[in-house]
Amino acid sequence: MSVRDLIILGCSSQQPTRHRNHGAYVVRWNDEGFLFDPGEGTQRQFILANLAPTTVTRIFVSHFHGDHCLGLGSFLMRLNLDKVTTPIHCYYPASGKRFFDRLRFGTIYHDRLNIIEHPVYEDGLVHDDGNFKIEAAFLDHGVDNVGWRVTEKSTRKFDPKLLIEAGVKGPMVSELQNKGVLEVEGKEVTLDEVSSIRPGDVLAVVIDTRVCPQAVELAKGARLLLSESTYLETEKELARKHHHMTALEAAEIAKKAGVKELVLTHFSARYLHVKDFEKEARQVFPNAHAASDLKVFPFPKNG
Repeated sequence: MSVRDLIILGCSSQQPTRHRNHGAYVVRWNDEGFLFDPGEGTQRQFILANLAPTTVTRIFVSHFHGDHCLGLGSFLMRLNLDKVTTPIHCYYPASGKRFFDRLRFGTIYHDRLNIIEHPVYEDGLVHDDGNFKIEAAFLDHGVDNVGWRVTEKSTRKFDPKLLIEAGVKGPMVSELQNKGVLEVEGKEVTLDEVSSIRPGDVLAVVIDTRVCPQAVELAKGARLLLSESTYLETEKELARKHHHMTALEAAEIAKKAGVKELVLTHFSARYLHVKDFEKEARQVFPNAHAASDLKVFPFPKNG
């Protein structure tokens, strides 16, 4: 089974600290690698995380504030240096096309990458390749800023006990899957009698926003929600002024959306310790965790 996890490359907000790099997040999922919001220093964080840059197949930029994109250009150059030939899908708000191009072509290098751009113009479906469905919604941050919902394809799961009872074994399993029905010892066996559909897991990423309905909608039923929590409740007015959320507000979104797990990130440099964010969020949503640089969160399949 392929590795499935969330790796925190950085969890700071506008300015990095001695212990927190600019934000950047990698999700390894079904033999692909999703890189979200590569801030300054992302390329080096890959080294510290002992993670190969070639893991990445898709890059998401929520918006073009520097702490969410300044690592994009250097990371693409690194993939170019590694002679990556597979397509790299890039998702970003369409109004930021000029910033995307500036970051991509900001220096002299021989560009050989196959970049497939997916600019987001409106809420809704952005891309569906049969393996993953990418949906987006514009959040409340004062600039065009996109939150993401990624859903893997559903798969069929066979029940070994039911297969044995039905007398279906070996190559007969593939034949049943292809045909949907099979005659076994004079008895008809249907696919649904010995298997069930495992719904694909959902990842939601909500970074840089005030509380808004779009954030809840993106997160509905998610296996994992990665959410900003720039401030604590003691600075709630600052959060509102700067179009951000507190840890408690992020937890309320997680609870309302019915997510399974919440990971908090994008912490203001004013805070020395991130455990306070975890403590605040758990008052509302117990399965909440504070990110820290290079921390890994397993992302196992649902049952």
